[in-house]
Amino acid sequence: MKSAKRMNYFKEGIFTRLLEIKRQRLENGEPVIDLSVGTPNIPPAQHIIDALVEAAVDTRNYIYAINDQSELLQAVSEWYQTRYQVQLNPMTEICSLLGSQEGLAHISLSIVDEGDIVLVPDPCYPIFADGPLLAGAELYYMSQKEEHGYVIQLQDIPEDVAQRAKFMLVSYPNNPTTAMAPDQFYLDLIAFAKKYDIIVLHDNAYSELVFDGRACGSFLSFPGAMDVGVEFNSLSKTYGLAGARIGFCVGNPDIVAMLKKLKSNMDYGMFLPLQKAAIAAITGDQTDVDRVRAIYEERRNILCEGFSRLGWEIAKPEATMFIWTRIPAHYDTSEQFAMDLVTQAGIIVTPGSAFGPSGEGYVRLALVQDVEMLHRALTFVEDAGILN
Repeated sequence: MKSAKRMNYFKEGIFTRLLEIKRQRLENGEPVIDLSVGTPNIPPAQHIIDALVEAAVDTRNYIYAINDQSELLQAVSEWYQTRYQVQLNPMTEICSLLGSQEGLAHISLSIVDEGDIVLVPDPCYPIFADGPLLAGAELYYMSQKEEHGYVIQLQDIPEDVAQRAKFMLVSYPNNPTTAMAPDQFYLDLIAFAKKYDIIVLHDNAYSELVFDGRACGSFLSFPGAMDVGVEFNSLSKTYGLAGARIGFCVGNPDIVAMLKKLKSNMDYGMFLPLQKAAIAAITGDQTDVDRVRAIYEERRNILCEGFSRLGWEIAKPEATMFIWTRIPAHYDTSEQFAMDLVTQAGIIVTPGSAFGPSGEGYVRLALVQDVEMLHRALTFVEDAGILN
């Protein structure tokens, strides 16, 4: 029995080994602290849970959703106006997603044909590359280098590549590098997209997880952005709804319409109680957003300051729920360091090599454990002596 060749795009490798080591340690009663996957452990605010529960007990809500409810579309439109100062037509410029991951996996199918070039960041969130590959695209990696603050240098993209490119994916605040992009980058991005007739997708999943008094807006707030692209936004991290799978594609009506058409042939829409929860999240009391941000900032400070005291100098990230840092100097590869962390200290992190060619030499830590567990992680690493 043979699988499709496209399955070769999905690698297991290090993740399979890390999970097996985790399983063995747990079976042996040994501690494991998982900082690898960005799975939020902060629950939604109570008013969001209440809205979900109330809708879930209504038996009328168990039909196919088919289309987004007008109430949801209006709520997203008002949310973008209030939060980002972006005007959206509820009927033509908004499409719900069953989580951003689903949208990122499928949108390329509505845009690119086999052999088209898609520009993706490097390093990048893996589905940025996997989605276009599933659509048969040819990838060109746009380097995000530390010396440039991990901001893509558009002028470095070869002319012949830019002329052939049809689609590009960009995301700031960035996963995994945690970087934010200056306003000038977005102005240059829009000009670049217009010059070469390239569709832009900006993933904006972390606009609320920005620290030290900084602020972050929307790609669509810049002049001309609606002409060239769309933005994905997610309720997973900001509102603690990761498992509920609630996201949105908003922006250029032609691109939104293509995605809606594709999805109408692939799924039956978002479960109605989840639509009610989404409405409650983005229209209700927003003070919990500040609380969530403060929790992640505290976790960031504990790990960065703690590891720096132990001799592993880590700069505090500007944003997101991750830390992206170079591996200790005495290690040759990110995979080697990640394996030592789990086997010797019981700490699981993601090697940077999992995020593309430029990720080697780095690791990503997810801020998904509470304060007590983070202090334990620091103790485990110190006791293991692997940083020296």
